[in-house]
Amino acid sequence: MPTALPLGIYEKALPLDIDWYERLDLARQVGFDFVELSCDESAERQARLDWTKAERRRLRDATDKSGVPLMTMCLSAHRALALGSADPVTRRKGLDLLQKAIDFSLDLGVRIIQIAGYYDYYGASDAGSERRYLESLAQGIPWASEAGVMLGVETMEGANVVDSISRAMRHVEALNSPWFQIYPDIGNLAAHGFDVGDELGIGQGHIIGVHVKDSRPGEPRRVPFGEGVVPFVAAFRKLAELGFRGPVLIEMWNDNRPDSMELIAAARQWVVGKMLEGGLIDDTAL
Repeated sequence: MPTALPLGIYEKALPLDIDWYERLDLARQVGFDFVELSCDESAERQARLDWTKAERRRLRDATDKSGVPLMTMCLSAHRALALGSADPVTRRKGLDLLQKAIDFSLDLGVRIIQIAGYYDYYGASDAGSERRYLESLAQGIPWASEAGVMLGVETMEGANVVDSISRAMRHVEALNSPWFQIYPDIGNLAAHGFDVGDELGIGQGHIIGVHVKDSRPGEPRRVPFGEGVVPFVAAFRKLAELGFRGPVLIEMWNDNRPDSMELIAAARQWVVGKMLEGGLIDDTAL
């Protein structure tokens, strides 16, 4: 079995008020292999998708200089620009966002875009929300295919969402494209009460990345590692059994705290310990 696999950290866990080279270099110093870029509902982060070639080149230069790539993107902006919205204008804006995210990823070397499994987060979801969501993705998948960028649906918290790998697999099978797979969040799975190991097994051969965080029922975010209900060792053991070798992303929000680097260093050490215990890596990978 290979001894190492990519272990990354979410952009929002890192200091905010520094330039990209500094941010990436700090991630390297802590021992992370990549950073996951955020494209959320904020105008600032969405504006990145409209950067000029020169602006994109500067960020690509920062990844080259630091040696830390932006391997993945969390495209959570679709909470507001819902792909399953009953409003055709909103769906069109959501598709435009997706196309720009794919183009941006191609220029920056991002390999995987995580697609939020929300059908219509803010809207009044109806019987057609899921159908419209799939129809929108069916339009976007050819763009990803042409760019060579993977799309991975995230298992989410909440109601009328892609809450499980079981449901995500229905969408993977319906869309039937190698460019659309699953990027599960084991914290969200556990918060919903699913058996995380069983769910990961259902996704065998279709999991292209994993979000790692702790959680509790009704509390899917900002739960310190070790204080929630996520069965980390069992999850990593199952991933090892499945032969998973894709990127693992520690998802944290440190809100520009002055001790953010100490927090992510401690989180990395804790998660790596659980990965070792579960057999997903061995000690020669350290």
